[in-house]
Amino acid sequence: MHWRRNLYAVTAAGFIGFTGFTLVMPFLPLYFEQLGVADVGERALWSGVSLGITPAITAFMAPFWGRLADVYGRKIMVQRSLVSFVFVMSAMAFVTEPWHVFALRAVQGLFAGYGALTLTMAADVAPPDKTAYAIGFVQTAQRIGPALGPVIGGVVAGAVGLRHSFFVTASFYAAAVFVVGFGYDERSVLKRQDAGANTRMTFRSVLAFEHFLLLMVVIFGLQLVDRSFGPVLPLFVERLGAPQDRVPLIAGLLFSISAAAGALGNNLAGPLMRRAGTRKIIAGACGTAALGVGGYLLAGNAWWLTVPTAIFGVAIGCATTIAYTAASSIIPSGARGSGFGLLTTASLVGLAVSPIASGLLGATSIRAVFLVDALILGTLALVVSRLMITAPAPRTESLPTEEI
Repeated sequence: MHWRRNLYAVTAAGFIGFTGFTLVMPFLPLYFEQLGVADVGERALWSGVSLGITPAITAFMAPFWGRLADVYGRKIMVQRSLVSFVFVMSAMAFVTEPWHVFALRAVQGLFAGYGALTLTMAADVAPPDKTAYAIGFVQTAQRIGPALGPVIGGVVAGAVGLRHSFFVTASFYAAAVFVVGFGYDERSVLKRQDAGANTRMTFRSVLAFEHFLLLMVVIFGLQLVDRSFGPVLPLFVERLGAPQDRVPLIAGLLFSISAAAGALGNNLAGPLMRRAGTRKIIAGACGTAALGVGGYLLAGNAWWLTVPTAIFGVAIGCATTIAYTAASSIIPSGARGSGFGLLTTASLVGLAVSPIASGLLGATSIRAVFLVDALILGTLALVVSRLMITAPAPRTESLPTEEI
């Protein structure tokens, strides 16, 4: 089972990287305070633009790095990204001005993208009937890492201070480089890519694949809804009458339930694909997620939200994994880096737009956020059921016998 070793290596690297990132980023407002930004509004502004610049630039760069990965190999591109994070995170410990943080976050965006590439590598190494399992496995690690990171980061910051926490984060990325370097064997994947070198395509060719644009829209919509909860959920918990001192606890619990349920949905995708078609699963999962969000509109107390949150999390996790798996099945191996780069751009645009739209809408009515979320998910379910007339055709490349 050579492919499983490769899968475990990229999953571990993704988990370490995503955990390391969230060790320090949630505490960025506190770091700006240490840099001399006393005004709360200014700290919020610097934190917002510094957190937003990285995904914005990454969204623009992801297809470019994906294309280079198709030409030169995924492994070296992942190592490039992780090594850049080692240097950038180490440099964060030496900053003296707020704009230094912003500039380093911008540089980070230029060289980021290892998350999408680890998904590509998982799809590359897995046998065709295990692609959903492999992608779901990596996505599970990418969900659990950020859930654990802030907890670990709080302990680390208390022990060594915020400034030195960046060195700890850099060590996480160094460990991820080591895991990929010694745990992932790309030789068999490169042989398949060389054998199908004539299948390497332009971005326009990738976009022309049947259902690819539809899947980009689905991934954008799922990310748009998934990230809309952050700005308004604590406020909604408070609005439902939760005691002021328990709002952080209840909101944190709901976010944890969502992450755990999403991880479960990622892993349910493979078994479901063996029982039903891609169109039915994506449409059904989007419809189920819409019902979960709709449950928020019926909430009479904060604890009621645990049930619809769990339903929503499982459905959104399943739909996301199936969408990436369906895209993987229609993209030849030689163009998969470019394809996943484009999908990442769609995802990151959704991530960037969602909190802004949610915050603006929530300023008028918090329940309106959940109503719009339900409408978006319901529309996605309808569009997929109507437009995805035929299931994406699976790739025809075969794996070398030593990998199976």
